[in-house]
Order: sequence, then C-alpha cells, then structure tokens
Amino acid sequence: MASLSQSFSVWLNAGLGIFYPEVCQTCGEERATPADGFVCAACRSKVRRIEPPFCERCGLPFAGAITTAFDCANCRELEPNFSSARAAVVARDKILEVIHRYKYRQALWFEPFLAGLLVEAAQSELAGHHWDWIVPIPLHPSKQRQREFNQAERLAFRLSQATGIQTNRRLVRRIIATRTQTQLTRQERLANVRRAFAMRPGQRLDGKRIVLVDDVLTTGATVSACAAALRAGGAADVCVWTVARGI
Repeated sequence: MASLSQSFSVWLNAGLGIFYPEVCQTCGEERATPADGFVCAACRSKVRRIEPPFCERCGLPFAGAITTAFDCANCRELEPNFSSARAAVVARDKILEVIHRYKYRQALWFEPFLAGLLVEAAQSELAGHHWDWIVPIPLHPSKQRQREFNQAERLAFRLSQATGIQTNRRLVRRIIATRTQTQLTRQERLANVRRAFAMRPGQRLDGKRIVLVDDVLTTGATVSACAAALRAGGAADVCVWTVARGI
C-alpha cells in the first residue's frame, strides 16, 4: 500500500510539473516544485512561526519576555470549550493569501506547503500524549457542495498520516449554514456559530480525547462551538490545531 501511495505521489507530481511551471505561485520568481506546494524557499522564510510566549489556552502569541504561564483576556471572557489551541504560523501576508486561494479558489497545489507547516508544528506535540481521533471542523452540506471540498478534512488527513492518529469525520456535523466569519466582529462571530454544531445521531465519545483541526483560528469561536458539541457527546478532552493563528 505504501509503495502504491508513493507511486501515485510521483505520478501526481510529474503531472503537475507538466501543467504548471515549477515556479513559486506566490512571488512568481523563484523555483518551486509540486512537493514544495509551489512555494519557494524565499517565500517560506517570510512565514512567521509561532513560538512562546503565548496564551496557554488559545495559543495567542505575545511579544516580550513572559516567563510564567498565563491565559489571555480573550480566553478569560470567552471561556473556550477546548483545553488548548495551537497553530503553526501567524495568519498574515503570504500565508493568508495562500489559504484564501487554497480554500476559495481550489488552489490545491498549496496543500503540501500548508499541511507541512501544520505537521511540523503539531507532530511532536501530539506524540507526547494519547489522542484517540483527529476530527476536522465540518462544513455545512450546502457550503461543501459550493466549495467542493473541506480544507479542514484534507489537512486533518495529512496530519493523521504523519501522526498515526485516525481521523473521524462521522462524529459531529454542522447543522446551521452560518455566515462566513471573516467580516464579523468578535461578538457576531460568537453568536454566528453558537449552535452551529451537533453530534451525529447515535455517536458517543465515552471519554475519548479529540484533536480538532481547522485551517485558521482567529477568535476561537468556531472551534469552541464545535468542541462544545464534542464535550456534550462525552469527550474527555478536546485540543485544537490549525495551520495559522490570527493576531
């Protein structure tokens, strides 16, 4: 099975090389291959990775020398339903451009780049604890039909391959076709997703520990609402991993 998967990957990369020139799809100047997600080394070097200090709960990075664990004001007010949220990089500039093209314009060639950032940050952290399932944030069926894929599912699958933690898409569903969160205020985001998720009929978690995966975390309203549904279904713990973190 592994050799078949590797052969398919080689074939796919060769096919992409025919239809797309091996040039960075963000700057259009430097060389970048399908395996790179068509993002060159120079553009990769401009990505700001998230490092301590950051909020212990939501992972919001802070500048300066903070040597003690702390929760940020947003978490104290929101009281999120996840135990922790972490992201690989800061959501700005090229990263936001790449994510928007990936999810809204089906620029799937960026996936190796985005998934690589997620795996690089999350793999060792997840390995130190027992987690039962990786669960992607679900889209509402109407939005999935419109977009034709769920970016969180694809990123979750890549993380599952790297960590060996099985993905489970059958646990939770999105029952309300919410508005896009991008242009909403913090309070509007909270109200928009408050009852958006529910466990699928017949599903129980019975103390399972869940890793929620999405592409971007901003206020944490969406992942917190989904985590609430998982907690109501019996999850003992829910952590969150995303590619990028808004600041």
